[in-house]
Amino acid sequence: MHLLGISGSLRAASFNSQLLQAAARAYAPKIFATASLNLPLYSGDTEAEGLPKSVDILAKQIAQADAIAIATPEYNKGMSGVLKNALDWVSRVEGNPWAGKPVVLMSATAGRTGGEMAVASLRLCMAPFNVRIVPGPSVLVAGCHKELVDGALVSESYQTAMQGLMDALKAEVAKNK
Repeated sequence: MHLLGISGSLRAASFNSQLLQAAARAYAPKIFATASLNLPLYSGDTEAEGLPKSVDILAKQIAQADAIAIATPEYNKGMSGVLKNALDWVSRVEGNPWAGKPVVLMSATAGRTGGEMAVASLRLCMAPFNVRIVPGPSVLVAGCHKELVDGALVSESYQTAMQGLMDALKAEVAKNK
């Protein structure tokens, strides 16, 4: 199985990128790849010049994955602009690389809610792509600077939630194999 991780943060030491590492360990895929969201800002003028290579690479990674885990920080009660920009770009790709893909959503934030509003806004933005958002234990890591250490979840409750969510993702993938 091939799991693609998409972090809504470009920061090198991103807690959301670390959360994806924890997700990959819980999922134990044969292949785990992470997508780069270092894309130009979406502009119809840029699109008219041709799809940027970085967008084409992202769309191909999505299309090739069996399952996708997306982790987003929460900025001003919503998902990151970087992630929204990537979704906007991929929506302009011919065809729909997201169609039917099983996807899990998660967040790690410094605040008390663990990114609940960011995940809610992300869920809304994923609707047009016709993905299969996998319900399962919510993985909304509050106080991430204490709860994530070197890509590992510290507390047993977050570890249990992550394993439950990744098990639900595996089951969803297995349904269509």
